[in-house]
Amino acid sequence: MTDWVTATVGSNGIGAQVWIQLKGVLLTIVWSGVVSLIAYKIVDTVIGLRVPEDEEREGLDITSHGETAYHN
Repeated sequence: MTDWVTATVGSNGIGAQVWIQLKGVLLTIVWSGVVSLIAYKIVDTVIGLRVPEDEEREGLDITSHGETAYHN
């Protein structure tokens, strides 16, 4: 580790390095969760996450694509 203020080089030891890395991992997990939640809410607000129930009952292959998936 380099201290640019005092121009010295030193080591914090393995425990300090593991703690720094653990904080980085935890921060990444929290950041990803928050950003994912925001994206989820935006998509839910703008276009919705589910199709209407009547379209789901009829079948998404018919309502979304205009064709049947299986022959009757």
